[in-house]
Amino acid sequence: MPKVKVNDIQTYYEVKGKGSPLVMIHGMNGNLTMWDPRLVEGLSKHFQLVLLDNRGAGRTEISKREYTIRLFADDTADLMNTLGIPKAHALGLSMGGAIAQELAINYPEKVEKLILCSTCSQHRGTQEERKMTEAMTQTSKEELIKMSLSSPLASDYPRDFLADFPMMAFSLTSEFIKENPDLARHLLQLIAENEYPISPKALMNRYDAMLRFNSQTRLKHIKAPTLVLHGRKDTTVAPEEGSILAKAIPNAKLVYFEKSNHLLAEEMEEVLKVITEFLL
Repeated sequence: MPKVKVNDIQTYYEVKGKGSPLVMIHGMNGNLTMWDPRLVEGLSKHFQLVLLDNRGAGRTEISKREYTIRLFADDTADLMNTLGIPKAHALGLSMGGAIAQELAINYPEKVEKLILCSTCSQHRGTQEERKMTEAMTQTSKEELIKMSLSSPLASDYPRDFLADFPMMAFSLTSEFIKENPDLARHLLQLIAENEYPISPKALMNRYDAMLRFNSQTRLKHIKAPTLVLHGRKDTTVAPEEGSILAKAIPNAKLVYFEKSNHLLAEEMEEVLKVITEFLL
């Protein structure tokens, strides 16, 4: 399996497809196995995808350094250098979108075009959210199930999904889960039940890094053509965050998906079309 030294850590990555390089940066709880297979398959027909497990996730080392979104971006830039990729498109989802912003701001020469999915310029975390994140690392699955079932969103969701994927089921809409149970279960299993789950320590380090992140006053420095994608039904990152990003980034294009939650899975065919048309 390919691992290379990036900064102070051994970093795991995979390359799929051929064409112009496209670096894909995943979110807080996942690793490179979390990507929707429909997105990976579709994009790999046109681009050389570089997927990485960023610091503390998947098969990449955790390290003792203080985690920051800037550090994750530095890691991504160094991986590109190590692989001999001087410039690439960058696509980030959720926390990966924050990392992609830092990459475009601090390494403008490395980013051809930028795609920001379900992300924000400042994570406006609450004490309740932190408690929830800590609970995900410290409590039993039974307690997490109770928390899921007591959520204000729970009444619309199938109970078996809340039991099998506590808290994570809310990253898809209840309508999508009910209409596509097999696909929904598969997508959630990619995050929740993969071979390389994130450690509690790494998850909290990453969460704290996201709480410290704020790119709002620096977005004007992004030079790469930028596409901002957001679901109108996102329950993880408020939909208005997409508009905030697009207004602050020069000449950014904003596309909302009316039926989609955080993973944009509900309208993946259209998501794939919009991204491909933007990059080609």
